[in-house]
Amino acid sequence: MSQRADNRADARHVEWMRTAIAAATATRPHPNPRVGAVVVAPSGEVASVSAHSGPGRPHAEAAALSAAGELAGGGTLVVTLEPCNHHGRTPPCTEAIITSGIAVVVVAAVDPDDRVSGSGIERLRAAGVRVVTGVLAADAIAIDQAYHHHRTVGRPRFTLKLAVTLDGQVAAADRTSQWITSEEARLDVHGLRAATDAVLVGAGTLRSDDPRLDVRVAGYEGPQPRPVIAAGLRELPGGLAVYGRSPIVYAPRHHGEVPADIEQVVLWHPSGVDLGAMAKDLGERGLLDILVEGGPTLARAMLIDQLVDRIVVYVGALLAGGAGLAPFGGAFRTIADAKGLVITDVTRLGPDLRIDAELEAS
Repeated sequence: MSQRADNRADARHVEWMRTAIAAATATRPHPNPRVGAVVVAPSGEVASVSAHSGPGRPHAEAAALSAAGELAGGGTLVVTLEPCNHHGRTPPCTEAIITSGIAVVVVAAVDPDDRVSGSGIERLRAAGVRVVTGVLAADAIAIDQAYHHHRTVGRPRFTLKLAVTLDGQVAAADRTSQWITSEEARLDVHGLRAATDAVLVGAGTLRSDDPRLDVRVAGYEGPQPRPVIAAGLRELPGGLAVYGRSPIVYAPRHHGEVPADIEQVVLWHPSGVDLGAMAKDLGERGLLDILVEGGPTLARAMLIDQLVDRIVVYVGALLAGGAGLAPFGGAFRTIADAKGLVITDVTRLGPDLRIDAELEAS
């Protein structure tokens, strides 16, 4: 049977792939992908488990092969993402695999990056390595949807977070909103922040709430998301708490009250900041997973520009009983304007609900 045709997986491949996925899940390597790898000796013994920790660090495959040493010869490498076949900050993983004497490589997902995209698999097969593909591919993609989204679509994945009353209000008419949701839901929001590269807000949220946009959970020692501000023409105030966290400010003009050491990126647009250009710039900075916590104005602008990929709605156990502030600015003129959603999960958090949804492709 040819190398290309022999793509049969077995139960052991699935078991080892789960181990590789688990190893990669907790890492934060963006702009590089989350990748886990397992080396299995010819005897069936797991010789090493590794995950990629970030740019400039050894890739998961190379680290696992190095840790396994001679046990890799004639063995199996199980990896969550197709091995790279190009020179970057580190040498190609395909060459390390071939040199190690690995006989079988089990791959979960093909790398959507144009520099790889099947070439790694082809290189291994050309060298006589048996390659099995598609083992738990959906699970492997799920642990780093932002990377796959960025390499496929060309911009970061944006998750819009909303907290609303049962009847859909984000604040009262006087703009008070503390607290629509419970402590359990607010703690969950910090988990969302901890899992993302950046938190984006608009100028209105800064003026009304003066947030730090950080993760404040007892015992948390992981990386903090980068604060990002989408500002308009109106001057941003000085002395904001977030200025102490080195935010990026995107605006249609330079804001004089912002401290001199804060980076400002001028992206003019007739209606304010150019959100599409902002998205492109964020991706080029390696910020691939963005949590949007802005108010109704920013939420609507992101939606109109088709920059919202995922929505997380926290429904508080409160009934407003009247019209206050809706989640999106502007008018809802006709049912044909509504956006289709796919609800992917519903979770109980104390007295509240968390609803996860993805926007349907238009």
